[in-house]
Amino acid sequence: MRHRSVIVVAVILLGLVGGAAGVYAYDSGREDTIARGISAGGVDLGGMRAAQARVALEEAVGRPLRRPVKVRYAGRTFKLSARRAKLETDVDGMVAEAVARSRDGNLISRSVRDLSGAEERTELDPRVSYSRRAVARLVRRVKQEFDRPVREPSVAWSGTGVSIARGQSGRRIAARRLRRQIARELVLPGERVVRPRPKIVRTSTSRAELRRRYPKVITVDRSGFRLRLYRNLELVESYPIAVGKAGLETPAGLHEIQSKAVDPDWHVPDSDWAGKLAGKVIPGGRSDNPLKARWMAIYDGAGIHGTDEVSSLGSNASHGCIRMAVPAVKELYDRVSVGAPIYIS
Repeated sequence: MRHRSVIVVAVILLGLVGGAAGVYAYDSGREDTIARGISAGGVDLGGMRAAQARVALEEAVGRPLRRPVKVRYAGRTFKLSARRAKLETDVDGMVAEAVARSRDGNLISRSVRDLSGAEERTELDPRVSYSRRAVARLVRRVKQEFDRPVREPSVAWSGTGVSIARGQSGRRIAARRLRRQIARELVLPGERVVRPRPKIVRTSTSRAELRRRYPKVITVDRSGFRLRLYRNLELVESYPIAVGKAGLETPAGLHEIQSKAVDPDWHVPDSDWAGKLAGKVIPGGRSDNPLKARWMAIYDGAGIHGTDEVSSLGSNASHGCIRMAVPAVKELYDRVSVGAPIYIS
């Protein structure tokens, strides 16, 4: 049926324009006319002459695309201007392509199409170029401002106590997705605003899990002369102590219990303060062995041990070790294992 209608239109056309010469003249007069149904960059160019199409595209596409693209997030705005993006809109190229599409086929088929009101139904992509490096730079700026690494809950150490420092969720803006969003706004007229949707990265460690990691912890407050014992990061006991004197300070920092011994031998340091005992080994349990009852090695020859000189507790009196009353050191010895953390402030 449609084929018959086309034939009828063609016959009428031939009759109206006086044959082939008339068809040629009609078609030649529409050399720069854009067929119905052809659009470019969302602009309907059907029926327009090339000059009219240029004006329409410049107004609807060229001018809006010269506005900056904005990335907005959390109250901040980042702009990418057309100049910085090296944005170029080829209006003439879009018009030329629209005209070329309109001239597809032969003069008879074109004339029949135009006189019958048929449409091409063709959407041409806007001819827009831009600097991908400029887009990448903008994405980096946005990410540097808003990306935030996840911070897991952690143990906060101090001589006066141990606590859990709260964690914080991370935030990450997907670079590839943001580049696509910016590129789309650059080449298409529209709002020219991009609103990133960052991914929130949750912490993977719970406070309960962190407590389980630290079944026993010791802290030493040298200035306050207190040793504190924690179970699952909760304070369970506090003991008076003596610590190293000036020049022989108890080593500060985070250490661990390296070894344990009952009635330990005393390997006298080869130091001037040891006098005639320097370099000797004094068996455990003897009256001249100052390491009473228990020994818990910490770092570089220093450790925790019992003492008969309870009057020295609460002072800087030792040669680097941590002194405790004998009952207290026995109790602590039974409560902690090798590898237990000890923080000395």
